[in-house]
Amino acid sequence: MAESGSNRYDSNMSRLTDAVRHYGLYGEVDAAPDVMHCETIAERSVLHAWELAPHRHARLHQVLLLSQGGGMARLDDAEQALAPGTVVNVPVGVVHAFTFEPGSDGWVVTLADTTVDELLKGEPEVRRALATPWAGVADTPLRLTFEQLAAEFSSTHAARALVLRGQCATLLGQASRAVAATAGHSTNPSESNLLQRFEALLEAHFKEHWRVNDYAHALAVSPTHLSRVVRAATGAPASHLIDARIVREARRQLAFTHLQVASIAYTLGYQDPSLFSRVFARVTGRSPREYRRQVAGQ
Repeated sequence: MAESGSNRYDSNMSRLTDAVRHYGLYGEVDAAPDVMHCETIAERSVLHAWELAPHRHARLHQVLLLSQGGGMARLDDAEQALAPGTVVNVPVGVVHAFTFEPGSDGWVVTLADTTVDELLKGEPEVRRALATPWAGVADTPLRLTFEQLAAEFSSTHAARALVLRGQCATLLGQASRAVAATAGHSTNPSESNLLQRFEALLEAHFKEHWRVNDYAHALAVSPTHLSRVVRAATGAPASHLIDARIVREARRQLAFTHLQVASIAYTLGYQDPSLFSRVFARVTGRSPREYRRQVAGQ
């Protein structure tokens, strides 16, 4: 699910016959120019006869709350009945589909994976919970957060982006509590410690372009073990977090400085600015210049 509008994303969710489709928030671009995206369930569902065929998002995490109506959700190979008050967690890459009763409503919150990475830095238990596709009952605080977030997203208030980030962090924290309380998650202290040490090293060395083998060597574990722990906690490989960290820094430089793209590339440790542009485009779906123009136009 994603933003409506003729010049934005149209999922064209016809029934699939040979492959699971991948969709991004704005067309095939799997990155959001805004802090996050929020829309009602009805906005998109009514366009597709209340049935959204199986699909997945390569770089987007979604959390859905059904406030009225009902239906069925499919998360990978599991099906879940939906009733008012049901919250659904859809991690990056999970195949999902929905069939809603006509007139159903609620909200869908979509966050780019880089936003989730930033908000959950240093929170391995939260990452682990949110890497689980899950549906269950939302408590009152979680329902209230959805309502507040939807209202703020539609507003033009001062400090909107700051408030949205805070509300997104709250939403993810509350959703992770709900998942962990009912999905049987247990914390493995050694794996949590390893993930925290990996993230600390990532902060210290991301400009040096260390790869998974380098981090594994510094942590005295095998690359396979490090990748398994990171994927279990985040739903994504360690290489994804490595690329996301340097791109997050690049986005800050592009948005808040007047440095040329080549200069930003050099400050981030790239000897070849064209390689930097390719990495940035691969992760965000846009070139650095396109990203800067989009941010300047907001």
